[in-house]
Amino acid sequence: MGENDAEKQSQAGQLFENFIQASTFKATLQAFNILCRYLELDPLDHWIFYSKLKSKVNSWKAKALWSKLDKQANHKDYRKGKACNNINCLIIGGGPCGLRTAIELAFLGAKVVLVEKRDSFSRNNVLHLWPYTIHDLRALAAKKFCGKFCAGTIDHISIRQLQLILTKVALLLGVEIHVNVEFVQLLEPPEDQENQRIGWRAEVRPMDHPVSNFTFNIIVGADGRRNSLQGFRRKEFRGKLAIAITANFVNRNTTAEAKVEEISGVAFIFNQKFFQDLREETGIDLENIVYYKDNTHYFVMTAKKQSLLDKGVIIHDYIDTEMLLCSENVSQEALQSYAREAADFATNYQLPSLDFAINHINQPDVAMFDFTCMYASENAALVRERHSHRLLVALVGDSLLEPFWPMGTGCARGFLAALDTAWMAKRWAQSVPPLEILAERESIYRLLPQTTPENISKNFEQYTIDPGTRYPNLNSNCIQPHQVHHLYITTELKDCPLERANSIRKSIKLSRHESEIRPNRLLTWCQKQTEGYENVTITDLTSSWKSGLALCAIIHHFCPHLIDFDSLNEEDAAKNNQLAFDLAEQQFGISPITTGKEMVAVSEPDKLNMVMYLSKFYELFRGTPPLAASIKDREGGNEMSAAPFRQSNLFRLRNLSLPRKRTPKEERKPEENDTMSKRRKRTSIKLEENQAIYSRSNGTEMKNATNQNKVRSMATQLLAKFEENAPSAALRRQESMPSNPMTPPLSRGSVASYTNPRFAKPQDQTHGASRPPARQSQPTPSSDRPPRDPKHVTKPDGEAASAKPLALGSCSRSLSVRALSGVLQRLQRLEERFDQRKARSLTQSDVPFSRRSIKERAAHLTALFGGRSLSQQASLRKEFPQNFGGSDVCYFCNKRVYVMERLSADGKFFHRECFKCEFCQTTLRLGAYAFSLEEGKFYCKPHFAHCKSNNKLRKRRADFPVSSRTKSEASSLSEAGPQALSSATSTPTVNGGSQVAPESAYL
Repeated sequence: MGENDAEKQSQAGQLFENFIQASTFKATLQAFNILCRYLELDPLDHWIFYSKLKSKVNSWKAKALWSKLDKQANHKDYRKGKACNNINCLIIGGGPCGLRTAIELAFLGAKVVLVEKRDSFSRNNVLHLWPYTIHDLRALAAKKFCGKFCAGTIDHISIRQLQLILTKVALLLGVEIHVNVEFVQLLEPPEDQENQRIGWRAEVRPMDHPVSNFTFNIIVGADGRRNSLQGFRRKEFRGKLAIAITANFVNRNTTAEAKVEEISGVAFIFNQKFFQDLREETGIDLENIVYYKDNTHYFVMTAKKQSLLDKGVIIHDYIDTEMLLCSENVSQEALQSYAREAADFATNYQLPSLDFAINHINQPDVAMFDFTCMYASENAALVRERHSHRLLVALVGDSLLEPFWPMGTGCARGFLAALDTAWMAKRWAQSVPPLEILAERESIYRLLPQTTPENISKNFEQYTIDPGTRYPNLNSNCIQPHQVHHLYITTELKDCPLERANSIRKSIKLSRHESEIRPNRLLTWCQKQTEGYENVTITDLTSSWKSGLALCAIIHHFCPHLIDFDSLNEEDAAKNNQLAFDLAEQQFGISPITTGKEMVAVSEPDKLNMVMYLSKFYELFRGTPPLAASIKDREGGNEMSAAPFRQSNLFRLRNLSLPRKRTPKEERKPEENDTMSKRRKRTSIKLEENQAIYSRSNGTEMKNATNQNKVRSMATQLLAKFEENAPSAALRRQESMPSNPMTPPLSRGSVASYTNPRFAKPQDQTHGASRPPARQSQPTPSSDRPPRDPKHVTKPDGEAASAKPLALGSCSRSLSVRALSGVLQRLQRLEERFDQRKARSLTQSDVPFSRRSIKERAAHLTALFGGRSLSQQASLRKEFPQNFGGSDVCYFCNKRVYVMERLSADGKFFHRECFKCEFCQTTLRLGAYAFSLEEGKFYCKPHFAHCKSNNKLRKRRADFPVSSRTKSEASSLSEAGPQALSSATSTPTVNGGSQVAPESAYL
């Protein structure tokens, strides 16, 4: 009998060894099933499966494995496998992150079922492992399954080998793994729960598979970017065009191959000579390259598009990335040659042969893909409840956060998310309120995209499912339960459509209407608007705009009176660009992204900056016909004028770029189409026109008044018209009035006879005289009429017809000015009283100047010298730093900022750590900041209001009149010598809190 037991133990040991050494997914599953049948074990009994298996297999190799797994399972967080004994979990996807999540849930005691639609692991690609990931896999006995795992300085592993290791561990812990099973959708609990309580289930293919009868209360999506689970929106991280090429070559494990050194990552900025030599010798232009040696020789490189075009890899150049890299536009032979040549040069021609490995579809394992856009889920988990059954839905792996391969973030951040999900499952099993669980999970998820090997805890021995052991300075309460109510869903699944579109997360800062136009659509729109213009051919959003003609063409297309397109010279690109920038800023309020000279100096404009800049034109003019078309409509009888139409566009742009706050209902004007209501609203329309005119002269004052009532807003803008202490504002007013786009044309005839130069044709001199007289007698638009019934207006003839609109427009403008003159005079009187009272309080003090406080000195000197005009000539042209680098340069520190570490706000790009308040240097968040347009500085919201009020007070002080007593003190101060003046002016200015707020002068 003893001999039979010994023989049985020996046979069990051999079968267990076969399971350990299995090299494929199918072989692993087959060896495991044979082992279970021989030992008469049922994997469905997950409670006792591991302990029974351990007692029946006791070879020396098995004992070493059991000791490793026992050490991990005995951690206090698992509570000896009883922490989640009331949990049934379904995991979709058998990738590394899905398997790692299954292992953690099995340690917690949950019943885990994993479905995988494939039956083989075929990916040869190699993963870079962070130090903590290596330690984590060693704790799971990875070394027992793969003897050369991370031997020496090796810090990488093939995806296939990693999946095999994790699959074997999961099977030993009682995880059910079903292959060739595809998840289709969730099935809600039936409405009738009286006879039998049935919870959440899954619809799978094949439909009769036993998994379809499995009920669960947790489901985890780990199926990659496809993400079959409903209710998760994705946000997009977009950078410059980035094309990666992966290639796997056969590794024959020869001595010559073993001598070849790996390349852990060579970037252009660190070894420029290597890439320059590569380009000169082979014509291949790369940004970086990585070479790892595993089951295959694995190469991954980032190639430049022009190099791929020159080498014939990409056949046609398309602006759309999907079309650019589609299979029909890629030459596979040229791609293989490109990858082989680059790999040969990178290894210094030491590899004896470079034969491609064969992938799962029996093709050479070489691929080219785009990682310009990276995606992440907006939330990590949600809860569904139907018919008293709750379901916790979570994401891990690429479904949650798409990896950035140059940093090796896929496996590392995926494992962190798996541990976070296991912690959430434990809290779910403890009956913690769902909203608290979701709030904690979302708080932890906010840290995940920021993790690097440097900013996570260094004590790997202490790592557990508890997030506090892995994330230093963790604040698990940064999101409160009331903020995640939308993640607790009680509606039917059919009412919650699958939201896998490219959704961009909206910032919760000052509400701004931001353009969501895609670059492809923007390009198409620009091409349509500039069609037919001479020397304007738009093929992309970078180099096609360098000459400046394209920008001028767009402006000319909608406002031909602003620019003489025929006089532009294509070779004078700097002048063209500067003209377009200045006109866009003066007429439309679109701030320039650079200057004309800098536009010419760079090889091509920055794409992200151009997309943002052109998007403002798109938002301003979309749906707007060109001026010529609108005039034709007007002459045909449509009561639509160009001036109010452009006015509405200007207000649209103002709403696009300025903070929008709630306004009282009485301010909202419904659209009225009937003529009588338009006539009754004529005065208010004219007031809005004047308001828009003055807002261009001082755009910042318009922004400050948006949260005030109508009268105070208008008063503030009118006062700004008469402030003469800002030369740039004065110059802008002088130049903007003659070329105001909202000013009606001088004559009907001059406008009607205008022809777009794109469609200019030789015309007969008698053409104008042959026009039907009925078209000449059409009434002018309602906005240009005097306040009289149009029936009593006689129809003019000849020159009177062309002079009439000018007279009517001038009359209506003068009426509007007179209507506001009374308000303006009263405001001026209030301002004078306020100035006199303030000046009197300054001059009546008997305290000598040398004995006054710092605040009093500052106020006194401001009153003395604040009104002096600046001798420096004002300029509308903005000056930009010479090292302006677009989206690649941090706005604050002027250093290079990479795509994955870059943030963007108000068109500025910067490092996360550089985003600080200018006043208190506190790190800002995208959801809570304010941007000063005139200063170009970022503030936290409290200090933005503080600095804004100080700037207003400083401007007011500069306008105070200087009394005779003040002038005498100024002369005595100047006689005392420059030392007294310099000592006084060098005293820092402190803004007291007792000064009157600017708004109080109006009350």
